[in-house]
Amino acid sequence: MKKLLLHIFLVISCSAFAQHQDKIDFTYADVYISPVPKEKKIIGTVAYKFKVLRDVDSVFLDAKNMKFGYVSLDDKKATYDHTDDIIVFRKKFKANESHTLGIGFEVRPKQTVYFIGWDDDVPGNEQIWTQGQGKYTSHWLPSFDAMEEKVEFDLTIGTNDDFKVIANGQHLVTTIRKNKGLVDWNYDMQKPMSSYLLAFAIGHYDKQALTSKSGIAIENYYYPADSLKVEPTYRYTAAIFDFLEEEIGLPYPWQNYKQIPVHDFLYAGMENTTATIFSDGYVIDSTAFIDKNYVNVNAHEMAHQWFGNLVTEKNGNHHWLHEGFATYYAYLTEQNLFGDDHFYWKLYEALQQLQEQLDRGEGQSLLDPKANSLTFYEKGALALFVLRNMVGDKNFKNGIKSYLQKFQYKNATVEDFLSEMERASKKKLTNFRSEWLQSTGLPFENVKSQLAEKAPAIKLLFDMQADLKAAQSNDIDYQKYWDATNSIHLKKHLLRNYDASLPEEIYLKAFNTDTIPVRQALFSGRDLPKFLNKERLESLLNDDSYLTKEHALFTLCQVYPEDGAKYLEATKDVVGLPNKNVRLLWLTLAMLSENYNGLNTKDYFDELSSYSEPKYSFEIRQSAFFYLKEAFGLNEESLASLVKATNHHAWQFKKFARNMIDELLKDSDYNARLQILAGKLNAEETRYLNSKLEIE
Repeated sequence: MKKLLLHIFLVISCSAFAQHQDKIDFTYADVYISPVPKEKKIIGTVAYKFKVLRDVDSVFLDAKNMKFGYVSLDDKKATYDHTDDIIVFRKKFKANESHTLGIGFEVRPKQTVYFIGWDDDVPGNEQIWTQGQGKYTSHWLPSFDAMEEKVEFDLTIGTNDDFKVIANGQHLVTTIRKNKGLVDWNYDMQKPMSSYLLAFAIGHYDKQALTSKSGIAIENYYYPADSLKVEPTYRYTAAIFDFLEEEIGLPYPWQNYKQIPVHDFLYAGMENTTATIFSDGYVIDSTAFIDKNYVNVNAHEMAHQWFGNLVTEKNGNHHWLHEGFATYYAYLTEQNLFGDDHFYWKLYEALQQLQEQLDRGEGQSLLDPKANSLTFYEKGALALFVLRNMVGDKNFKNGIKSYLQKFQYKNATVEDFLSEMERASKKKLTNFRSEWLQSTGLPFENVKSQLAEKAPAIKLLFDMQADLKAAQSNDIDYQKYWDATNSIHLKKHLLRNYDASLPEEIYLKAFNTDTIPVRQALFSGRDLPKFLNKERLESLLNDDSYLTKEHALFTLCQVYPEDGAKYLEATKDVVGLPNKNVRLLWLTLAMLSENYNGLNTKDYFDELSSYSEPKYSFEIRQSAFFYLKEAFGLNEESLASLVKATNHHAWQFKKFARNMIDELLKDSDYNARLQILAGKLNAEETRYLNSKLEIE
């Protein structure tokens, strides 16, 4: 009972403790951790220095599900209380005092630290990495869920000497501890940051070293086997860095910049201070660059080093200051690299998505902390585009620079930003605040007018749409509009959105272009074989695009099955994008073809099934599960992999696996097989399946 009452008291007191934090200023943290991969555990120590700003009777840290060893205050053993969420130190701390708090701890993080590849049979596949966005670092380190507590973190990580360790700040020294077979990697930060931006990655890496025009070291990491993919993966990185420094007007605020690909990352990328971690699904070869590249993610995460890391939102009500700004500056970077037409079409496509969201009755305010990504990212970027047009380029850039300088290494609100912009422009932004930030809608016609004024191709589209409306039919001269522009984006838009109305001549012109993105768009929806003969369709297999190869292979085998063997032979060595899009389709078609290597069918099935295993990325596994289910059925190994995937750490893959399990359970044969399987796997692996089978 005493323990229960203590727990209740601490939980109730959390809000009171939170109020105490404005009386305490944590300034420095010396962190040491040693991961134990096989146990998925972190063992560590942390020493915090803090200053008391006003009298307070307790200090607390967020610490999720931790066990504590020796705990000290000013080098003397300290007493403490803790729950599953916090650790609390009770003492009358006097204003202007400085203290050091030391904590020894161990924890098996339920999230935030991910141990990848330790259970498979692929040498060199092992990784450990973090994803603490928001308030999750307290799952592996006693720290601060509140973004407002900014600390200078120095991080030392002890690990096996086979691995590289990358973390925030500058790598100072690597110390070999021969007696324990470990290597200590020491990283130094020189400026304070919010603890959600603390990060590390451990794995087998080499690196590409670059230097910005301003002298900042840029380190691009890659797997040793991917040396030929370094250039296309990190293409334009130095140019992106140099552009952002110049455009933002404030020098890069940290010691260096690093980028690290990891396996099965939860998102595209995460902007940890000085150390962006991103999905290795963006590690590509030169052919894949035009299909799926890292440029936008690269620029977005780099822009966060200013917008989010240097100046951090006060809380979720001000999330626009992070994502809207990073999205906008990434678009500006692409404008610098790829031209005005690219930039304005990005904004127009964002506007279309927001219109669709509003048509569904799902409009959201940029000040709503629960708004979705489309709102924070795309509506946020459009808001800055409109604001810049409103106040003028010079005033906008001056306002941005002033805002960053005033609040650097601090937290800010939307009102703080608007005040700086009003001061720079000498304009009241009341209407902007109302229309763009507070409103759940946005002035579509006004934005369309601004885009049309800036981008001739968008104006041409609007003219065409006006002609269509006046004609009240699809009987207009589409060729006139096609021939009137060189805009790749307008041509793609026409092929994707007006495919049922375009004449054959436009399809032939699209085919005859040497612009691969336009040729890709040929597959957007039209019955292509009606417009392109066999010879032309076959030629698409030779395009330098894995997406085009995939679509062409599928179309040709479907329309000309008698020649399927020829098409399969021509593409037998093509793997495709990092998700193996061409290879997975090829295996499926090879097994379905009646006249191609029938003796190898079992080998093809075994290979396709193997791609459902955890050692492959969830993107590969997802496609493998799809093809197996739709064409052949899942064998016992694949079915077991699917059940285990219902607990995967990546939410999108977990959702996919659970939806497929739900569907399979409707089939009596699969239902019976899954019930048998539920008795063979352990309780954790079958947690979701058991809930659907109603098994205790």
